[in-house]
Amino acid sequence: MKKVLIANRGEIAVRIIRTLKEMALPSVAVYSTADRDSLHVTMADEAICIGPAKSSESYLDIDRILAAAEASGADAIHPGYGFLSEAPEFARRCEEAGIIFIGPTSEIMKRMGDKAEARKTMKAAGVPVIPGSKDIVESLEDVKAVAEEIGFPIVIKAVSGGGGKGMRFVQEAKTLAQQYKAAKKEAKNAFNDDRIYVEKYIPKARHIEVQVIGDGKGNAVHLYERDCSIQRNNQKLIEEAPAAILSEASREYITGKTADAIGKLKYAGAGTVEYLYVEEEDAFYFIEMNTRVQVEHTVSEQITGVDIIRLQIEVALFDTFDISQADIEINGFAIECRINAENPSKGFMPSPGRIDRLHFGLGQGVRIDTHIFAGYRIPPNYDSMIAKIIAHAGDRGTAIRKMRHVLEETVISPIDTTLDFQHYLMNHPKYMDNTVDIKFLERNHII
Repeated sequence: MKKVLIANRGEIAVRIIRTLKEMALPSVAVYSTADRDSLHVTMADEAICIGPAKSSESYLDIDRILAAAEASGADAIHPGYGFLSEAPEFARRCEEAGIIFIGPTSEIMKRMGDKAEARKTMKAAGVPVIPGSKDIVESLEDVKAVAEEIGFPIVIKAVSGGGGKGMRFVQEAKTLAQQYKAAKKEAKNAFNDDRIYVEKYIPKARHIEVQVIGDGKGNAVHLYERDCSIQRNNQKLIEEAPAAILSEASREYITGKTADAIGKLKYAGAGTVEYLYVEEEDAFYFIEMNTRVQVEHTVSEQITGVDIIRLQIEVALFDTFDISQADIEINGFAIECRINAENPSKGFMPSPGRIDRLHFGLGQGVRIDTHIFAGYRIPPNYDSMIAKIIAHAGDRGTAIRKMRHVLEETVISPIDTTLDFQHYLMNHPKYMDNTVDIKFLERNHII
């Protein structure tokens, strides 16, 4: 590996470039015309414009990204998250071009990206899954048959889904046909794939996910688990590590079972296996696997001291990593708050525009992952997340108090942001008591 192109933008591109600098590996940034003045463009050793602001003509255009790799002499590509990071076609095209794709093989990505196939794969590997259809459901009659077998309520999900798109909750039979059609239509529009499957709806649960690293040869380790239960429209807002709700026995069970399954898959690189956790049953149910680094990887890094991006690169380079499970221990507690350029009082309406004043609260155990700076103009074309604030402390209570102080000290002006909203959540009694679930915001009429 001589040079790495980052096929992404924003804070994750900045994050990757920093690790590449530590590893003495030259970096190549790609950018759209809307991102000409972005931080990742300035930080990289080289930068190449790949097209206009529209994602489909820049960050999602495989031909343009591969052309940039060829022009710069990059022999490896890190996809970050979002955009093409979970596109098997992109990984396959890199493989065919002789470019190292820093992630799993296209075959594994395709297998685990198909949520129906992923269910079957993980079930065969011994991972608990939610009751539901054994495969893709081909018709409304098939959906009705599954619903009769497992009982209402159910969830109809897009096989290629993500971010809540192509997902419909069905409480009773009389709305089934309408929701079935709506799910298929949305899945077709979002993913050009209207295949769906069905699962039992679990009304009250936590969202627990296990961070894993595999070497592609059958060896895998876990970096423990995260609790990502605070969500809005299936989008995570706050993430914690480890999951304070779990007993040591439950933690050992699900992390060990997950790492074992990833080893059996011969998975290469970083990935996250996501579960619903029902506290009353002390039961885990597999949801999906993300075959990439995730936004919330930071909290796992903070409690373990492991650089996940570095491990991804080591696996791509050497088909191995220089760490064993015995080396990985939990050190304290970490919380991540995602900060978006949005106005919560106006339905979280995006708030693009110029940042004139910027100051992040700092202190021991505080980490800021961002791409913004004073004078930066947030474009309206992309995801509205502009920063991640991470607080690390010896225990959950101290981490919460530390996060509050950091949020209070942080100034991002004059645009609207979710800083105050996150501060409100940090002070909510049920959050402090850790009595939340994935419908916490809705149940408490917060949104």
